[in-house]
Amino acid sequence: MLKWNDVLKIANNGNPAPDKRVEKTEEEWKELLTEEQFFVTRNKGTERPHSSEMCNLFEPGKYACICCDTELFDSGEKFQSGTGWPSFTQPLKENAVAYHKDGSYGMIRIEALCNTCDAHLGHVFQDGPAPSGLRYCINAVSLKKIKE
Repeated sequence: MLKWNDVLKIANNGNPAPDKRVEKTEEEWKELLTEEQFFVTRNKGTERPHSSEMCNLFEPGKYACICCDTELFDSGEKFQSGTGWPSFTQPLKENAVAYHKDGSYGMIRIEALCNTCDAHLGHVFQDGPAPSGLRYCINAVSLKKIKE
């Protein structure tokens, strides 16, 4: 189980190798994604809080990257954070998510990206529930639900 110090160590020392890599040109991504999906995943945007029904859906299943179909999170790690974005306590696998320091907006945060295609997912915070204490605050448009 990952904890905050593990996330910081990975962000500082390098991400684990993904199982595979998916790389496309900007034009290829634009053909595959909606305008909002492209803005969030490829341009590091953020969707409006509470703009997705995904925040309140908790049925069993997995959540995959909207860009490359890599499975990222399991519904068993999803929780109601009240932030307006889907929140998880752990990724599905340790090498599914990449971590980068983000100094935008005058803050130091840890950005969460798909480790397979570098899609911006959201950020990781240390205010989640026990036992990990992590909150992966993820843009719903960067995910797609895979029914169990």
